[in-house]
Amino acid sequence: MRRPFAPVAAGENVTLPRRGMRVNTQPAADAEDVVKALRAEAGRVEERLDACLRAGNCPAGLLAAMRYSLFAGGKRIRPVLCVLSARVPAPPGPDLADAVLTFACALECIHTYSLIHDDLPAMDDDDFRRGRPSCHRQFDEASAILAGDALLTDAFALAAGCAGPALPAGRVLRAVAATAKAAGSAGMVGGQFLDMLYTGGTEPGLEQTAAARAGKNDAAPRLEKAATMQVEQSDAVPRTGQTAVARAGKNDAVPRLEKAASLRTGQSGTAPNLEELAAMQAMKTGAMLRLPCEVGAMLAGACPETAGALARYGAALGAAFQITDDILDVAGDAALLGKPVGSDSAARKCTYPSLLGLQKSREIAEQHAERAVTALDGLEGESAALLRGLAAYVVNRVF
Repeated sequence: MRRPFAPVAAGENVTLPRRGMRVNTQPAADAEDVVKALRAEAGRVEERLDACLRAGNCPAGLLAAMRYSLFAGGKRIRPVLCVLSARVPAPPGPDLADAVLTFACALECIHTYSLIHDDLPAMDDDDFRRGRPSCHRQFDEASAILAGDALLTDAFALAAGCAGPALPAGRVLRAVAATAKAAGSAGMVGGQFLDMLYTGGTEPGLEQTAAARAGKNDAAPRLEKAATMQVEQSDAVPRTGQTAVARAGKNDAVPRLEKAASLRTGQSGTAPNLEELAAMQAMKTGAMLRLPCEVGAMLAGACPETAGALARYGAALGAAFQITDDILDVAGDAALLGKPVGSDSAARKCTYPSLLGLQKSREIAEQHAERAVTALDGLEGESAALLRGLAAYVVNRVF
């Protein structure tokens, strides 16, 4: 059996072991095919992204900051998931394939905006991303904020403009709505807020058992209760830019902006239990990995059964991806990752390794990858095979 999290070797079959699961009769692409497909599709994505940015009328300095982060060498997994998912129901015609590619590029713009803002001092405060200075370090904070704002906003213009003879406006409208939900307060942004809420609080040590961290302690505050406690107990000075209303808003259970100030000073409450951690990661990372599979199916006009299978695949893949990221922050190679190892621990972030240790985290990541593969049972063709192989790639990657 393949050693978990070893580097993927060309030509090596990386189909995951199926512990206690029924055998999938459809093949998964091997590692070499997955890597080739990722590179080929990523190349097409980057060509289209370049064309889209050139077509805009953007101030030179802002465009430089946008391009700096957008072309920083990402794996382009999200747009590739969208493109592959759209091919699963049936090979799309050239016009539909072209429209799907543009929509996929919009998803990459949203992802890049989130990375720029995540790195800011008020958020994760990371100086490096993909082996280079973060956007705010290369330029300045204002330029980084505006570059992220521009990428997010322009992404919706790209997505909405995909409608045409080959792609009905109704499909595009549903896909845009799904994108807004996954990227917004109910998805990625909400997950990022919870991640900040859980950062810098009680250090979750490995001596704490999985059972205790999994929600069996009745005294552990739940999400809303913890938010209320943060509002009532914080004496921290609000950060610049917070409004007077936000500063005064201490009279209800809704998390207010000044709570972010208490989080920044290390006054956050008890770290989340395992259930809360999983829910946060499903919002912060999982939503934007499930989304490409969902909108790819939407844009292609997939039947409900195929669309549901792809959505389940994306949800499981997102969980596997984030847990693997957590593991790599502990046991990865900084040179390959392009950023320092151990930043999660230094920031006192709650992660799967901090709650359960590395071995158990690896097992859970593999289980999610297995669920992703199983979700595609019954789906045939090259694109479905590549998606199966991608599930193994995600948990066996080294960066």
